[in-house]
Amino acid sequence: MADENKSLRTAARADRISDVVVITGMSGSGRTQALHVFEDMGYYCIDNLPPGLILQLSHIVGINNGVGRHLAVTCDLRSQGLFDELDGALADLANHDISYKVLFLDCADDVLYRRYDENRRRHPLQVSGETVEHAIERERKQLVSVRARADLVIDTSRMRTATLRARIRRSFSELAEEQLMDVNVFSFGFKHGLPVEADLMMDVRFLPNPFYDPEMRNLTGNDEKVARYVLEHPTTKKFMDAWERLLDVVLPGYVAEGKPVLSIAIGCTGGQHRSVAIANATADYLKGRGYRVALSHRDLALVVPRHGESDAN
Repeated sequence: MADENKSLRTAARADRISDVVVITGMSGSGRTQALHVFEDMGYYCIDNLPPGLILQLSHIVGINNGVGRHLAVTCDLRSQGLFDELDGALADLANHDISYKVLFLDCADDVLYRRYDENRRRHPLQVSGETVEHAIERERKQLVSVRARADLVIDTSRMRTATLRARIRRSFSELAEEQLMDVNVFSFGFKHGLPVEADLMMDVRFLPNPFYDPEMRNLTGNDEKVARYVLEHPTTKKFMDAWERLLDVVLPGYVAEGKPVLSIAIGCTGGQHRSVAIANATADYLKGRGYRVALSHRDLALVVPRHGESDAN
């Protein structure tokens, strides 16, 4: 029932996600960072696109032919002519049955002052002899009507980048929360070197070792006999219970922080028996929790079992 409800929520979310998102707002409020979030979500992204080209670009990327792709564009709307052009562009989208939303990023004036001062950048509206404060004031007045018609306004004044990412993904991703992060689970052998790419690393060399059973020495954790030997041991059962509870705490935290990819490494001595079995079980557990999981065994191809081999795996 839980999986069915999750599927229904995901389908409902997909139905409400717009084909096109137009990102605009105050200069310095985080439009470029927002566009990067949409790019990570799989949107086709274009920065600083004239509004009159949105419909044409929508056709080019195949939004109107059922491919299921979404488009996100940032538009610099600081001149009155572009305001009118935006209205016409959005009307054209509606006439072609292309859904859209306007995302407006706002920011308090004092924060914008500080950002421009810290970055030593000139405000794009600033003219010779004009202060940054005056340029920001003029821009805010020019954007009043655009802000009023926006579907979603996000104030980034006191917002961390991770919070902005999470807010955008909740509003514009058709995926469930768990599916917003790709999880790479892989086994490895310590004797072949530590995996520098791992975000989480678990050493399972304390578990019972099938290597010492001659019948399993030349098998791997992918073999049912080895997997049963490792996973059905009382020590492993206690470990897996604690390991799964840890994952249930840690992974949602990474999702909330907006982490796009998480790598989980499971290691034993040679990367042949215990780590392979535990990595397989870990991947199965996370898939059952709704995460998008890729499973691999880094060092399994390096294992060439030899009768009487001295290194314990």
